[in-house]
Amino acid sequence: MKILGLDSSGLVAGVAVVEDGILLGEYTTDYKKTHSQTLLPMLDALKNMIELDLNTLDAIAVASGPGSFTGLRIGSATAKGLGLALKKPLVEVPTLEGLAWNLWGTDRVVCPLMDARRNQVYTAAYEFVPLGEEFRLKTVIPQGPADIDDMLAKINELGRPVIFLGDGVPVYFERIKKSIEVEYSIAPAGNNRQRAGSIAALGMVYYAEGKTVDAADHHPEYLRKSQAEREV
Repeated sequence: MKILGLDSSGLVAGVAVVEDGILLGEYTTDYKKTHSQTLLPMLDALKNMIELDLNTLDAIAVASGPGSFTGLRIGSATAKGLGLALKKPLVEVPTLEGLAWNLWGTDRVVCPLMDARRNQVYTAAYEFVPLGEEFRLKTVIPQGPADIDDMLAKINELGRPVIFLGDGVPVYFERIKKSIEVEYSIAPAGNNRQRAGSIAALGMVYYAEGKTVDAADHHPEYLRKSQAEREV
């Protein structure tokens, strides 16, 4: 089984290919360029590096949201175009689940925080539940937009050690230090931002479970209206 993963849902842009549980290649950038400038060139560079025939892919996994409206649209359009051209299904991987998958197997609660501005975050909380020799994600707090203080209060109510990750952590770190009452840690570099490798790996799990959509039917999950829509 061979899965291409795409993630342009936040500040990071990434592409990766996973085959039968092995990461064949991953290209990640977190720099001052728009994803429309980076995503396809990154895919082309990775394809050449690992001598990938796109026709050998089984599916294309894409970070489906929440996240940046522009970033999600770019990732969605790229995945849809590839899926339609190659006649391959898409696997929609929620961005927050992909982030949590970076910390696969931890016994702590995992809390991704994506900055949504105006004291808001896109967030959720997860735990890893053993399933044979593997782990599966279990939702502890459902995903959604939330006030950062409200989310920290919910984490305190859980009464369990937690790991925070995502681009919302540096934005609200002082708030976390002030408000959090449980034992906490911050995921390190390499695991604290979106990774296309995790989107591809979790996409492989969901593909095996039959969770695919036709490319033409894919739409990003924004979770809230854009600023322009809110101001109408």
